[in-house]
This record gives sequence, structure tokens and C-alpha cells, in this order.
Amino acid sequence: MEKRILGLDPGLATLGFGIIICNSSQAQQRDTTVNMLDFGVISTAADTEMGQRLRTLYEDLHTLIEDLQPDLVAIEKLFFYRMGNTILVAQARGVIMLVLAQHNLPYLEFTPAQIKQALTGYGNAEKCEVQQAVARELNLDYIPRPDDAADALAVALTALFQY
Repeated sequence: MEKRILGLDPGLATLGFGIIICNSSQAQQRDTTVNMLDFGVISTAADTEMGQRLRTLYEDLHTLIEDLQPDLVAIEKLFFYRMGNTILVAQARGVIMLVLAQHNLPYLEFTPAQIKQALTGYGNAEKCEVQQAVARELNLDYIPRPDDAADALAVALTALFQY
């Protein structure tokens, strides 16, 4: 049985995405293979009008979902950095939630600490430790770049481990 999990690391300037494919036999749930299908970012320029930036996220995410056909989406929960940044990320998350609803896609949300715990066993792990765990779990000889894409793959893997 194949399952595609799309991980999203929300942001207005950079929305990271990563999709994994999980194959498991129904007879043995423990026999699961995981492969990375794709990863990258949707970017919007800071000097672009806000409405256009949100529209770019909306349209590009629709295209991404249509191309990748995920069965489940995993999203990093909103984390409060600076108030101005939080508002921008919240606006991007609103667009993401709308697109997911339009595609009738189920989703799971995880806090940064839950993602770190799932991948490293430690909820306060450093970013580099999480990235190394992503590479290890996906049998990659490199850490996916940019960081937003690696973070999105970490979110997808967390959904696999928790689901």
C-alpha cells in the first residue's frame, strides 16, 4: 500500500515543501519503506504587494498538490517568533488551509518540539540534528536545501512516525 505525505513549512517569503512516499505491506505494518519524491520551496519577493504574494502561494500550492497527489498533508504549527513575522506566517497558513480544504485533503499539525522529538528523540534538538535525521531516514547522502525544504521533509516524516 502506497501513501504520499506532503510536509509543509509555512512562510510568506518561503514556503517549504517536501513529499515522501511510504510503501508498506498490509500483512506487516512494520515493513515500511520511505522514499523522498520531491522537495523545494515556493518563494515570494518582499517587494511584491501582499495580495499578489498570497495569490502566488495559493496558485503554486494548488499546482503542487495537483502534480504530487498527496494522501495526507503535515504542517508545522505556528510558532511565535516576532509579532510582525507571526502575522505574515499566519496569513500564509490561512492560504494553505484554504487550498487543503478545496482539495479535501486531511492534515496533521505538529509543533517544532514534536518534530524534533519524532526525528531525534529530543524536543530541544538543534536544527542541524533534525536535518541530519532527515537525511538518515530518507537514505540521502546530503542534507536537502534550502532549510525550509529540509524542515518540510521533517514534518512529513513526523506524520509518518505518528500516523
